Amino acid sequence: MDLFTSASTSDDGTPAASAGAPLAVRMRPASADEVLGQEHLLAPGQPLRRLLEPADAAGARRTSPASVVLWGPPGTGKTTIAYLVARASGRRFVELSAVTAGVKDVRAVVESARRDLVTSGRETVLFVDEVHRFTSTQQDALLPAVENRWITLVAATTENPSFSVQAPLLSRSLLLTLHPLGPDDVAEVVRRALADERGLDGSLTLDDDAAAVLVRLAGPDARKALTVLEAAAAAAEDAGDEQITTAHVEAAVDVAAVVYDRDGDQHYDVISAFIKSMRGSDVDAALHYLARMIAAGEDARFIARRLIVHASEDVGMADPTALPTAVAAAQAVQLIGMPEARIPLAQAVIHIASAPKSNAAIVGIDEALADVRKGRSGQVPQHLRDAHYAGAEALGHGAGYRYPHDDPRGVLRQDYLPDDLAGTTYYRPTTHGHEREITARLAAVRSIQRGDR
Repeated sequence: MDLFTSASTSDDGTPAASAGAPLAVRMRPASADEVLGQEHLLAPGQPLRRLLEPADAAGARRTSPASVVLWGPPGTGKTTIAYLVARASGRRFVELSAVTAGVKDVRAVVESARRDLVTSGRETVLFVDEVHRFTSTQQDALLPAVENRWITLVAATTENPSFSVQAPLLSRSLLLTLHPLGPDDVAEVVRRALADERGLDGSLTLDDDAAAVLVRLAGPDARKALTVLEAAAAAAEDAGDEQITTAHVEAAVDVAAVVYDRDGDQHYDVISAFIKSMRGSDVDAALHYLARMIAAGEDARFIARRLIVHASEDVGMADPTALPTAVAAAQAVQLIGMPEARIPLAQAVIHIASAPKSNAAIVGIDEALADVRKGRSGQVPQHLRDAHYAGAEALGHGAGYRYPHDDPRGVLRQDYLPDDLAGTTYYRPTTHGHEREITARLAAVRSIQRGDR
């Protein structure tokens, strides 16, 4: 549900914040100059900046309408940009949520927009939130309207549009990627809300420690920061305090403020302890450090990336199912977000920490890379070279190659490494977990390849 549901509506249909609207609604940027963190899209001459330029005195636009797909994490300004596009151009604004709207709703909006364009010349901005939730049929229903410019579509998504938005619709729109807000941007949002007459209007102050906690817990989400600030302000007012403290912020989010400086030593210490606990097979310690990162507002995508790395680096082929588990956890983070994604993250941590360990994969690839960088490459053996192009046979490419499937064992005597590296061994499996089986099999395979058997 959009934050503007409790707000009134302006003449063009865009929501106008009332005095009783949530703080995040009241502080929504009223112009492009108030939008933070998206300078790459709002620089002079950029397509979005041109879309947001107001009409001239005669009501004419400086640019033709262009449909856009806004891709970015929550709280970065996607909905705000949709409202600004409508207001700047004086176009009628209609909003649909992909969670609740069906094909019938889409077609009704398109028909209404087409009728308005024909009868009065007034254009319509259609904002579709969470467009990745639209089915193919629903997205198809938008195509004629976008193609014929009966509407200006502004579609918002938190998922990669290349996978979640149909190619025909994407090709008819500008794809604009919004960056996650940095801590300085979120801190500025909070400062504005404290001082601005639309916000707290200077009625309360925020101490420095509380501000740091609030910004950390909000992460890159400006809307979350304002929601927490509003709740903390209410807690301070209820207590008769004139300053918002860390205790008020804690009460607002119902969690203890975890000591965890994302730019300082604590950040790296906790990450290091997390990794070493998984490597050391201490499931409980690994879950503890995971909990500290989650409670402190660490980016769940960062945690997921570390899990993928260590599923290969520390477990590897000792348990080859650890990597798919880590990748699935990363996908779950993208699909469902926090706080629910804490569960698949925990599952992946438990899998990696409790699995048998082997670093043979990373040792093997690093040794191979070291040889290549030292110039130990050599020529690809003649019998392994590509023989599928004209003239290859005359060069002797492929001559003498033996097809392994011709041998009942599926392996036969044959050299694969360049002569300069003959006999080199990079992958040395351990006797842990699944690698116990690999060790026995590789010993037999290498014996056959050398001609010992």
